Amino acid sequence: MKSHQLQALIEGMLEAVILVDPITLRILAANRTVHGLLKVPEESLRGKGIVELAAAPEDIFFWEDVAAGLSENIYSETLLECSDKTVVQVERRVSLVRVGMDNSIFVVAVRDRTSQKQTENELEKLIAELRATLESTADGILVTDLDGAIRSYNHLFADLWGLPDELMTQRDDAAIYAWMDKCMIDADRYTERLGTISRSPLMEASDVLVLRSGKILERVTLPQYARGRPIGRVYSYRDITQKLADEARLQLAAKVFESSTDAIFITDRDQRIITTNPSFERLSGYTESEMQRKTPRDFFAAESNVDLIDQLLAKLEKEGCWEGELWNRRKNGHAYLCMITLVKVQDDHNKTLHYIGFFKDRTETHVAKQKIEELAFSDALTGLPNRLLLSERIKQSIMISGRDNSNFAVLFLDLDHFKQINDSLGHQFGDRVLLEVTERLKKCIRQVDTAARLGGDEFVLLLHEADAAGAEVCAQRVLEELSVPINLEGMSFTVTSSIGIALFPDDGTNMDDLIKNADSAMYHVKERGRSDFRFYQRQMNIGLLSRMKLDHAMRQALEHHRFRLHYQPQINLSTGEIFGVEALLRWNDKDLGEIGPAQFIPIAEETGVIVPIGNWVMQTAISQAAQWNRAGYSLRMGFNVSALQFQQANFVESIAATLEEHQLSPDKIELELTESVLIRDVEENLKKLESLAKLGVKLSIDDFGTGYSSLSYLKRFPIHKLKIDRSFIDELPTDESDVAIVTAIIHLAHAMKLQVIAEGVETEEQKNFLLNMHCDEFQGYLFSPAISASEFEEKFL
Repeated sequence: MKSHQLQALIEGMLEAVILVDPITLRILAANRTVHGLLKVPEESLRGKGIVELAAAPEDIFFWEDVAAGLSENIYSETLLECSDKTVVQVERRVSLVRVGMDNSIFVVAVRDRTSQKQTENELEKLIAELRATLESTADGILVTDLDGAIRSYNHLFADLWGLPDELMTQRDDAAIYAWMDKCMIDADRYTERLGTISRSPLMEASDVLVLRSGKILERVTLPQYARGRPIGRVYSYRDITQKLADEARLQLAAKVFESSTDAIFITDRDQRIITTNPSFERLSGYTESEMQRKTPRDFFAAESNVDLIDQLLAKLEKEGCWEGELWNRRKNGHAYLCMITLVKVQDDHNKTLHYIGFFKDRTETHVAKQKIEELAFSDALTGLPNRLLLSERIKQSIMISGRDNSNFAVLFLDLDHFKQINDSLGHQFGDRVLLEVTERLKKCIRQVDTAARLGGDEFVLLLHEADAAGAEVCAQRVLEELSVPINLEGMSFTVTSSIGIALFPDDGTNMDDLIKNADSAMYHVKERGRSDFRFYQRQMNIGLLSRMKLDHAMRQALEHHRFRLHYQPQINLSTGEIFGVEALLRWNDKDLGEIGPAQFIPIAEETGVIVPIGNWVMQTAISQAAQWNRAGYSLRMGFNVSALQFQQANFVESIAATLEEHQLSPDKIELELTESVLIRDVEENLKKLESLAKLGVKLSIDDFGTGYSSLSYLKRFPIHKLKIDRSFIDELPTDESDVAIVTAIIHLAHAMKLQVIAEGVETEEQKNFLLNMHCDEFQGYLFSPAISASEFEEKFL
């Protein structure tokens, strides 16, 4: 559909409407309502990227999702930036719509929601009233959904549990639950009970909770209903410490005390130990009678620093609780590491009654943890930090940069062609190269920076407090350092690297985003020749997601038989007879419409899906050629072979097997190879070409003159035809350079006893020139475009 038709289609709509190309994400058309909403001149939006209208970073990620094809119909709220820099809050719906038979577009419908503000304000007032009701209750209230996510709680709840101010000012359910776990004396049983309640949405329960602070809470749990269905839970907490009799409390404490696997001691108000439990004697070797009248300071000062003990006891006195690790000695003299919790128990008038100490032996855990950390945080080969330690370093850099309002940089490095070293010289040799690269990378960074290995030949450099200029200097230093030849076992060679750079906070605020974006920038370096560096730009992700979307669509097309072949006749210039056809790949996607080979073939070669696509083309083309030849039409079938497909070890055998399967003579197919295919692994390719020629298959060089032509290769390879690229035909016979090039190719081919065919012939002048130059064959729109098999049969057979 033409752009003026699209414009006319949407102008009659009341909503603001934008039409967007699904591949490039550029605006095809927008109605007057959109222009008025954004306060821009009419027709000024056409051709712009839809991302340019975004007023918030979240919208960039939204369009990345759209580019990735994550949804076909998306409704959301967002912000749009007007020409006068004001921001409009809108509702937006994005739909993928089929236009005609071959194309699709994104239809973006936008509605100004300013009028909804009054309603929202009234809703906020109602919520405030409900909040006031919640705060007026006599119990501490916690409201969650069915999955345990916290919806609300009142201040009395926070007071009962002693929530710190920082937890009350941020939305962090996990931190609140962790704090509540920490407050419990029997945290495991508490967690188990919560699990039972969460698995039973209709359950009503009442529990008694004993906190480390000495408080005892009664918890009543009730399901919360809306319209007759459970939607969450309401927990009410009441401090019942005063209601419990001292005797009952002592009996409960005695049970816990005697059966606990933790070593426990209890002191009087002066911190003199009055009792210990059986686990205390098993762990320390001291009996209860030996410990009576001693203080925690006497017990722990034997091995630990006296000043440290005094500090922790002062903190216990001030805060009511202390938890940490201390080294101590058993009665037999053996040292051990213990995990200790000390609690001050007070009455209702904040008068100290007792101190309770809990501790466990953590010696074996400590030793194992040290070993695990050593293995877990470093790369086994290079000794560099691995991804886990890099994550900790990046988190630390984020914290420092957030505090100091500074920047840091992440450089993602991938060694160029490193796979060839492993494949040709072995992995042990490759490991030695990685060790040499590691030493060179260490020279390129400061002591405060981090060099990490993610795996394989991928490295990351974390540059502390570095801006773009600092990152560029480091990247240049790495390129220079790696450009110096490596000498190993008498061999001298150079290993280069492609580097992508992401900066905090512009290119990401967490490790995953920073590394992903640096990797995306590195990928663009690989695309443009390697051995260089590049800074990340937001458009990279959209381009990468578009490529990923096409790659997925190609694999689906192959699986569901959505590819097809069209056939372009090839003509003998002297006789005017059709002697053969070239099979050309076509693809009409159900969502994206007709997609040209120039769009999807490079991506297919990049991702490797070109191999199964090429095999499908080979099977289909040979099958069609066999049908026509059995019907009495002697036609030669030509089709392209990609470099990856040609490099497959069983390529010659698969050609032979397919010809045998369809009972087609080998001289009835012609494989079209690019010059780049031939110059890679020359000796190996020569063997394959000779095997194909011996089989009887015809071989031609496609797009001759656009690659790395070599007369020595032409002389050695069993080629029978050259195809002149259409770029040299377009300006014939007026362009002198094209005339000279085409003439030279024809003379060269004939001198080497090769046939020559011209593609892309569209005018009689071009045809006559080629005929006068004694070109043998041609194909192009002058005679016929590529058409389906049925159309070809109807028109020419």
